Amino acid sequence: MDISRAVVAIDGPSGSGKSSTSRGVARALRLDYLDTGAMYRAMAWYMLDRGIDVSDPAAVAAVAHQPTLASTTDPDAPTIAVDGVDVSEPIRGEAVTGAVSPVAAVPEVRARLVEIQRAVVVASLAEGRGIVVEGRDIGTVVLPDATAKIFLTADPEARAARRALEDAGRAGDAAPAAGDIAATAASLAQRDAIDSGRAVAPLRRADGAVQVDGTYLTLDEVIATIVGIVEEACSDG
Repeated sequence: MDISRAVVAIDGPSGSGKSSTSRGVARALRLDYLDTGAMYRAMAWYMLDRGIDVSDPAAVAAVAHQPTLASTTDPDAPTIAVDGVDVSEPIRGEAVTGAVSPVAAVPEVRARLVEIQRAVVVASLAEGRGIVVEGRDIGTVVLPDATAKIFLTADPEARAARRALEDAGRAGDAAPAAGDIAATAASLAQRDAIDSGRAVAPLRRADGAVQVDGTYLTLDEVIATIVGIVEEACSDG
């Protein structure tokens, strides 16, 4: 199979390094890139912006069809817009982070976004480009026939440290404040429980997915490992 048309599914829990890794793999293989987690965050942002109670699945489901979401697929500058408004930055705030898991657990939200995600993949392939898609249900639900399926993991402590460092950088700080890593670990554990325990498309390793543990690997090493997996899958195909 021509690697330039490969479809790569990268799943894993929060803080496992999916975004940085997926963008790196897309750059290395010159593929498009789609962050499906940003779509769920954008939907959560929309609910909060409209004053919808995100803890009420019926209320979320009732308006899940309303927003127009548009994602760009450049791994160097991925963006997402809601009804024409770029929300790439606002969706990374604490309010959205706290709301995204309950919103993502609503079946109507998942059905809507899976449809959009598959359409993005079809559009990339129609233009002659493959794509790297990251999320939590890509290999299991969205793209079960992907060229290569990866399940990216890391120890809880490493995930918490990485996420706390990212949050600190986003806030303009050089390092996490005292207690931030512990708080982040608790938050990630809560998200893991929701994502893995939801009735629809729970987070799990897809059949045929290769598990990559990035706990003791550098980002470049993780990227190189996955690039090798994709190259092997394409040569086998």
